[in-house]
Order: sequence, then C-alpha cells, then structure tokens
Amino acid sequence: MPASKFFADGPAEVGLNPDKVQALMDRAERDVKEGILPACQLAIARNGKIAAMKTFGRAVQGGVERPAGDETVFVSMSATKAITSSALWLLMQEGKISPGDPIVKYVPEYGTNGKETTTVEHLLIHTAGIPVAPGSFKDWGDRTRRLQRFAQWRPEHPPGQKFIYHIHANYWPIAEAIERITGMRLGDFVRGRIAEPLGLPDLRIGLPRPLHSRMADVVWVGEPAQAEEYRRLGVTPPRANMGSINEAVVLEMNDPEMRETDFPAGGLITTAADIALFYQALLNDGRAPDGSCIWQSAMLREARRIRSGDLIDPARGMTANRALGIVIAGGDGKANLRGFGRTNSADAFGHPGFGGQIGWADPASGISFAYLTNGFDRNDLREGRRSVAVASLAGSCAA
Repeated sequence: MPASKFFADGPAEVGLNPDKVQALMDRAERDVKEGILPACQLAIARNGKIAAMKTFGRAVQGGVERPAGDETVFVSMSATKAITSSALWLLMQEGKISPGDPIVKYVPEYGTNGKETTTVEHLLIHTAGIPVAPGSFKDWGDRTRRLQRFAQWRPEHPPGQKFIYHIHANYWPIAEAIERITGMRLGDFVRGRIAEPLGLPDLRIGLPRPLHSRMADVVWVGEPAQAEEYRRLGVTPPRANMGSINEAVVLEMNDPEMRETDFPAGGLITTAADIALFYQALLNDGRAPDGSCIWQSAMLREARRIRSGDLIDPARGMTANRALGIVIAGGDGKANLRGFGRTNSADAFGHPGFGGQIGWADPASGISFAYLTNGFDRNDLREGRRSVAVASLAGSCAA
C-alpha cells in the first residue's frame, strides 16, 4: 500500500462530496453482497491523495480463501496498457524512440509478411493489423518464442489502414523495444522509472513469487446474457470480437509462471490505490510527490492527442479515440462505451481492462479512479452496466 501521506483524512479534504463517495462505495459493494462477484477493490483520488479506498468480499489468496483487504492485489488485464505506454513515453521524451519510427528499427525480427512498414504509433493505436495474432500469454516469458511469433504474424490489413482492437500482440514488440533500448526487463524499468519515484510499492508488471499470496485468484462468475438481450439492445456480443480471449486463457493468470511474467498488455498486478495515484501523477503535470518531473508536459500533451482520426471501432460503431496507448473519452456521448462513465468530461483518459477493470483520470475534475475485481462476469451486459455505474458515480464525486 502507498504510504499514509498519500491518503486524505477524508473525501472533503480533497474537495469531494462524502455522501457521493459513499454512494460510489455502496454501489461497488452491492455486487459482492448479492453474490455476483467474489471481491472487488476501488479507489478514488484527487489533489495527489486517495480520498477513499475500499475492498469488499473474499478471494482465494495464496491457496487460501479469505477476506480480501486493501493489501490484496488484483490483475488489471488491459488497464496494464496505459502503464506500458507511459514507460514508452519516457523514452520518447528522451529522444530514444519516436511514434513515427518503424518498429523494425528496434525489433528487426518483426519485419516479415507485410509488417515492415508498421510504426510504433500503429502498434499503440491498434492499427497494426494483428488484432488476434496467435500466441499464448506465456509466450512473452520466453524470448526465443516471442521473437518467433513476431516473424510468424501476418497482418489482416496494411498497417495504419483500419482500427481493430488488439488483445495483446501489439504490446509485445513495444515491450521488446523498451527492453532493447534500456537493457532492462519491462517490469524492472517500470519499477525503477515510474513506481518507485511515485512512491507506489504495488505498481508492478510481473509479480514476484513471494508476493503471490497477496493476489486474488481470478474466477469466472455468472452465466452469459441471452442472445435476445443483445438483439433488443442492437449490439454485438463484445466477446464475439475478442478472438483469442477465452475462459481458459484468462485463468492462466492464476499460474505462478504467468504471474511472474512481464506481460506488457495485461500483467499489471496491483491495487486500485496505486492505479489511481499513477493517474494523479499524470494529472499533476507528470510530477512525483517530491516535485521531480517524471513525464514532461509536452510529452503528456502528445500522449493524450487523439491519433486514430476518423477511424471507426467496428465492434462499437464509433470513432476509436485512441491516443498513444490510452483512450480518450470524447464528447460524442459514447464515453461510457470506451471505459468511462457518463459524468466524465470529453478530455478524460485512461484504459479499461477485460473483465471490468477500470482506470482513468479526468482533467476537468482532477479525479482519478480505479476499480478492480477478480470476478470475471460471463454476462457482458451486466459487466458493462456495472462499469458504467461505478465510473459515473466516481466522475460526479466533486463537491
């Protein structure tokens, strides 16, 4: 857990309405009380401090089923992508890599089968054409295997032509580039350049074996929504577009070997407080609590600039709104479909994670918010309603 200095005496100290914060906590607890989810954890922050944090429910931790607490860590799935991207931003501001660079400049093994023109930006904004490239999450832990995967992949379309959400393949070459430029494992680079300067002890990509007893095991819950429910709403079942994601693959996150892997697209295992405080630093002009600069202002402005143009997300039927590895809420009334709440401003940014994980910051209110659960709901519609509800409540907590 972050040091006590990062926790406000209460919501009012940082300009949040205590009653609204309590309503947020009550809504999060409801799904646990009703037996829908085994456990969840959430944190809301403002002015550099955690205004409130709560953990509800029980989870298997270290092989033992017991109450989950604020020290329990959860896998954040694709909310990881914001952290890996922010690590790349550090190298961009140092002039060591550029969004427009071909990725083969750093990872020559990637340059096969029509992928030679793929840029760093294409990978970050999901236009690289490899949305469901074959490979296990575990491939990342074996360098020989992942480089073989790079060479095998064939793009579904010319790089840069279309937006299709990439599950995880696009972040492998990004992380490989980070490792080759820095000479450090991705997880070590994130620890040394981001987590430690920000005072976030549990912000980790890759969980050391001695800490596995603190992680809430992932479980699947509930039954899928009926086809008629999707037809009535006029939407496509989200997981029909998720390709290689299935129940067995997600449960790999309970494998000790997988937990230890520096999985760049989904291996952040942390607390909601650490995610919320990470986003506070981005809101605070990229500065650490001691005032030192982690990310430069110019870099953060570039990182938050939408680069996907008018490209449409075919799974959602709306503009993709992709910046450098993060999503921008936008003002088109569809922010709730991009991982935000209905009360977020158009400038809110962050990245959601599979299974209902949430992480975002809103420059308009100064609020950052994170929600994590170990219960992966088979009912996509219920999961979506839950995510929008808690995010909307969080976004409206300013006094």
